[in-house]
Order: sequence, then structure tokens, then C-alpha cells
Amino acid sequence: MADQDFAALAARVVAMEKRIRAAEDQLEIIRLLNTYGPLVDSAEGEAAAELWVEGGHYRFLHEGELHGLKAPDELAPMYGWPGHLDLVNTGVSHFTGMPQITLDGDTAKAVGYSYVVLKDGDQWKIWRAAVNSWDLARTDKGWRIVERVSLPLDGSTRSHDKMREVMG
Repeated sequence: MADQDFAALAARVVAMEKRIRAAEDQLEIIRLLNTYGPLVDSAEGEAAAELWVEGGHYRFLHEGELHGLKAPDELAPMYGWPGHLDLVNTGVSHFTGMPQITLDGDTAKAVGYSYVVLKDGDQWKIWRAAVNSWDLARTDKGWRIVERVSLPLDGSTRSHDKMREVMG
């Protein structure tokens, strides 16, 4: 094999490895984000909080104000709050829609919708819909959430701005 052919082959292998790594990273991030729902719906607060890096944040709108909880010490107990346990005991599904993921080496950004489906008698109803942005980092435990911001899809400028910010 000529040196020129070998160099071309080596370049193709390197490019293929990058594509495979990117595909594996995206798949791992999708699995991470889709692990959240079953954990919180079964009141596994400690395991859910471990999806974040230590000191990572979950920010959400509550009574019109953006609040945040730090993982794991503030976040894990939230899944044991009476209001959350009422949802779990009624029957609930925290569903994460397929996110749009942008990789940048050992960090990533994702944006997507989430829905909370709540059992209401013999029916299931969408109780809440939100736009979410996630900042993620590759760690020695795999991909983890650095920050999640969840805003209700309520037609507000705030939720529309979040979609534009992340997608722009």
C-alpha cells in the first residue's frame, strides 16, 4: 500500500471514529434523559439526583419565579415532597420527548419537550408540558446533567425565548 493510500485510509478511520463517538454520545445522552422519568415516577429520588453532576442545578418555574435546586442534597429530597408523592401515588408519567442535542467535545447542550401525564380516574391527561434545556458534561460516570432549566409551555415570552436561545 502506498503512503498516500495509507494516509487516506487513516484519515477515513479517524473520521469514522469521530462519527461513531458522536453517535454513541448522543445515544448515551438520550438514555440519560429518558432515565429521569421512571426514576422520579417510582420515587427513586437519590438515583434521580445522581443523573446530575455534584453541585449541578435543576431550575424550574414555581409561582412565577425561577427556582433552583442543587444536586444531590437539595434535589433528591424534592422527590419525597408530599406533592410529588401524591403524583406518584395517583399514577404519573414524566415523559421526556426526543431532544435536539449539540455536542462539543466533553460537553453538550440539549433542548426538548417534557410532559407530565397524570392519571385522572380511568383516564390519563397531560397535566403539564414544558420546554427544557440541559447543559451536560462527560464525567467518569458517563454523561451527567450540569443544569436543567424547565419552563412551562404556557405561551409566555419566557418559554419562547428559552426555545430560541437553545436552538439559535
